Amino acid sequence: MNITYNEATQALNASIEKAKHLGIAVSIAIVDAGGYLVAFARLDSAYGVIDFALKKARTAAMFCVDSDIMGSIISGAEMHAYGMINSNGGLLTIPGGVVIKNNNGDIIGAVGCSGGTADQDKEIALAGAGI
Repeated sequence: MNITYNEATQALNASIEKAKHLGIAVSIAIVDAGGYLVAFARLDSAYGVIDFALKKARTAAMFCVDSDIMGSIISGAEMHAYGMINSNGGLLTIPGGVVIKNNNGDIIGAVGCSGGTADQDKEIALAGAGI
């Protein structure tokens, strides 16, 4: 099951509102369960973080865990970490990628945010994931 366009725009708008509330210029990517982009926003003055937002979202969707949790998993992988981090066009295993679940608890996509601190990015992504 995948996130619909309407759900993706709701998630995007929730993340945008949280970013505005925090006063942070960020990029926000919403992907489906396969990691494909469904919706995207780059707030005014958010530079250089587009790819980070998308990679955080893709990481969460592809591995069915938030991007920072995947970072913890990879850090324990020792010599295999290089292959894991460079799979699927490159992953980003720092906070800011959060899975989106439907009412049944199924993962339907993910939201990725980049442009603030790690904690701010995660907070903004969590707002979007709470659709």
